Amino acid sequence: MMNIKAEIVEESAGVLPEYGRIPISFEVRSVFDVQLLEGGLKGIRLSERPVASPWVKDYDGFKGEGPTRWADQWNIANWGVISAFVNRARQGGCVIAHDTPGVHKLEGRTDIAVLWDIRVAPQNRGKGIGGSLIEAAITWSKRHKCRMLKVETQNINVPACRFYAKHGFTLGAINRFAYTEFPDEIELIWCKEL
Repeated sequence: MMNIKAEIVEESAGVLPEYGRIPISFEVRSVFDVQLLEGGLKGIRLSERPVASPWVKDYDGFKGEGPTRWADQWNIANWGVISAFVNRARQGGCVIAHDTPGVHKLEGRTDIAVLWDIRVAPQNRGKGIGGSLIEAAITWSKRHKCRMLKVETQNINVPACRFYAKHGFTLGAINRFAYTEFPDEIELIWCKEL
């Protein structure tokens, strides 16, 4: 697949309604099973397994979720919004959370940033826009004196896991019991030291 050159632009939170029009949904075709070796004493193994019937996961479709609702839950004054444009059309973006009370992943620290959201228009996924957004998020985080960039995904999003690993993130935490409403999903926290 040929990469697309995107114009990467920092914007204000005022663009979140337009940003949110880019779908974040994806088709689940496989999952990572988390296997504890001797109860975890000898490590953990992620094993990819195809699902019997592929299905679509849409994070924006859940109550209280989505870019236009974030300001209702958190003070997003310290958040960064980075957008990707191709031929002046919005084709992707990412949002970075920083220095925000109540955002658990920040651990109350000001030297951690969280890649809160990243999305690329479905027709342009796998063409380099996501990588350009990751690089822009890293630059933004360093400019804000962060020493680490974290991102949460789930074991049902195998392409995202591979994407983060490809871009130098390592698996920092696994929480098998994070989602009471989705007990078959496992939280995976990926970290990149800056």
